Amino acid sequence: MQGRREARECVLKALYAQEFTEERIEQVVEDTMDREELQKDAHEFCRELALKTHVNAKKFDEMIKGKSEHWEFDRIAVIDRLVLRMAICELLHFDDVPPKVSISEAIEIAKDYSTENSGSFVNGILDSILNDLKNEGRVFLE
Repeated sequence: MQGRREARECVLKALYAQEFTEERIEQVVEDTMDREELQKDAHEFCRELALKTHVNAKKFDEMIKGKSEHWEFDRIAVIDRLVLRMAICELLHFDDVPPKVSISEAIEIAKDYSTENSGSFVNGILDSILNDLKNEGRVFLE
């Protein structure tokens, strides 16, 4: 769904802006959505994904740290970290999005907004997290 891709990109922009400001996440998301031309049905998805990703960032970071053994967490590119958080949020909190779609979208967004190697890095981390979630019975869709 094209509207959701645009919403995910909007979320990334909002989370990135919030990383460097003291503004409330709700205000940053609203400001970012005002600047983007999202389809109406994408607004709620954008808002919900941004807020849930922000609220659960520490938990998601711990999951990322557990899968990035050969990387110092602080050296992971900010965009990659944000994309990973968003995708993990989708895997855990958005039952209407198949895991493969969440991962595929994260890879493409990482390729578009981050480094040359970001797509494969994001793919590796998310595949490993997805396997853990499946083994724990927390993700059921293929």
